[in-house]
Amino acid sequence: MKMSSASSKPRILPVNLTERPVCKIVPSRPQPRCFLLPVGLELWVYVQKMRNPQKKRMEASCLELALEGERLCKAGDFKAGAAFFEAAVQVGTEDLKTLSAIYSQLGNAYFYLKEYSKALEYHKHDLTLARTIGDRIGEAKASGNLGNTLKILGQFDEAVVCCQRHLDISQEQGDKVGEARALYNIGNVYHAKGKHLSWNMAQDPGYLPQEVKETLQKASEYYERNLSLVKELGDRAAQGRAYGNLGNTQYLLGNFSEAIAFHKERLAIAKEFGDKAAERRAYSNLGNAHIFLGRFDISAEYYKKTLQLSRQLKDQAVEAQACYSLGNTYTLLQDYERAIEYHLKHLVIAQELGDRVGEGRACWSLGNAYVSLGSHEQALHFARKHLEISQEIGDRNGEQTAQVNMAQVKLALGLGPGDEDMGTAHHYSGYEAQGEFLGFCWH
Repeated sequence: MKMSSASSKPRILPVNLTERPVCKIVPSRPQPRCFLLPVGLELWVYVQKMRNPQKKRMEASCLELALEGERLCKAGDFKAGAAFFEAAVQVGTEDLKTLSAIYSQLGNAYFYLKEYSKALEYHKHDLTLARTIGDRIGEAKASGNLGNTLKILGQFDEAVVCCQRHLDISQEQGDKVGEARALYNIGNVYHAKGKHLSWNMAQDPGYLPQEVKETLQKASEYYERNLSLVKELGDRAAQGRAYGNLGNTQYLLGNFSEAIAFHKERLAIAKEFGDKAAERRAYSNLGNAHIFLGRFDISAEYYKKTLQLSRQLKDQAVEAQACYSLGNTYTLLQDYERAIEYHLKHLVIAQELGDRVGEGRACWSLGNAYVSLGSHEQALHFARKHLEISQEIGDRNGEQTAQVNMAQVKLALGLGPGDEDMGTAHHYSGYEAQGEFLGFCWH
């Protein structure tokens, strides 16, 4: 943005009405100079109009900017909201409690924008100010926000320290709502840490190293305490979240019957609130848990409900996931024709999602199902597709698996290692789909 040397006013350029303003006021002498990011002029004009040497007017302009930032964030426009909060900080205020609230909101806005280093910075500012003015409840909330941000950054031990401080202050102040939130957040940190520790392990749920088990057990203990307190407070929505997370932790610990009980409670509350997304997750989790109890027919029914809701929600990725889970389940039930039906549906949806990994997985599953039916030519076609995709994406394990499968199928067809059967390739060209790696959604 160029400034006129004669008038020191900006030359107003056309502004796209869909753009949101962002500005930074940089003090200089003999008068303030404004630098604008190329997303609009409106906020700069507003700030310049509102800046006033009188303290009362400064406080009003800062508060008005902050309130607009809050409104935008509540509407889901975190980028524009953060811009207004930043402008409010630049205008300034002598009310440290107001400034603390602005820092908190800025931290939350950047958290939702996934700019976690900025979120951490502003939550630290908020914590410092809350301590400076002796605001214990504000210190508790800032500590909780820091804990959540540190968890996302994988700094689990530091996150626990912050969330524990949130819990201690909430209990000291008799803040039951804050206490419940802190208990839930600590459970979340241990839950995330447990999953992080198990990511590089191939074990099924229940077969976990002792450190992972202990971490997940701690998560479950804090979720239990949270559940007890939110029941006391009568917060049904919070109860639903607690039940869902208890179901997930018990599932990972291999306690599948307990997981089912918790997910059924979660399902009931989701229905009570008309929360279709939560209802869909509960059905999927119930299907997963029943798989490990060997109740494949029950799992299939839950996955069908998952599929139905994913279509209602118009979520193609989840729809593909449900189809793939159903294909796997019918394979376990040895109903291979129905398994193929669902794997092909997954493959068609995957074509629209554009993920080669998913296409490879679908081809691998279809190859196995056709082998089970004795349809070796079709099996060879999908095994070859699996090999091609694995080579393309650099999946060495998938490549080795596909090569073994092709060798076995060729042996069944009486073909030698170098023999080809190009005649079968064209029959399934319409199913050359692309999609995500979607199996049983264990987590």
